[in-house]
Amino acid sequence: MLTLEAKKSALGFSLIELIIAIAIVGLVSAIAMPSYATWIKNSRVRTAAESIQNGLQIARAEAVKRNSFIEFQLVKVSSKPLNSEWKISSCTSATSCLTTLQSRKASEGSSAEIIVNASPSASNKIVFNNLGSVSANPIPFSQLDISLSGADRPLRVTLGVGGNTRLCDPSASLAVSDPRRC
Repeated sequence: MLTLEAKKSALGFSLIELIIAIAIVGLVSAIAMPSYATWIKNSRVRTAAESIQNGLQIARAEAVKRNSFIEFQLVKVSSKPLNSEWKISSCTSATSCLTTLQSRKASEGSSAEIIVNASPSASNKIVFNNLGSVSANPIPFSQLDISLSGADRPLRVTLGVGGNTRLCDPSASLAVSDPRRC
């Protein structure tokens, strides 16, 4: 037969202890939720920026490998602004591109709400020549600003004349010596 002390130790949690534990978990969750949502949006911006940067690097490498013109194009879906959707095409000349080699939809790993602004806004295309440098026809963009509503860290993909790409943070709050700064 169990003694009174053995019965008390076998009972488990009281209802009050359980309610207090649930209240603490709820309070911590309510405090952490806004910063978690911002972190998720910043992660989507980074994913989209890295995808575009990788697409540019793939197109440049294909141009050198195939010894021909390769086009990287940000795909514009209807009247919406540019997002992280892109395709890489093989070209017979700097202006005639037909065969799609690789593509990425905006829904693959990032968000369709991502906004990409090309600067200058002359074209949403880049054509790499057989040396891996940027062809001047059509006039290429030199940088892409990638952002998302609610995210506090927009990113920028810059493109050099030689075809090299760089992912950086355009924020003025970063120190001048910070390597992440544009």
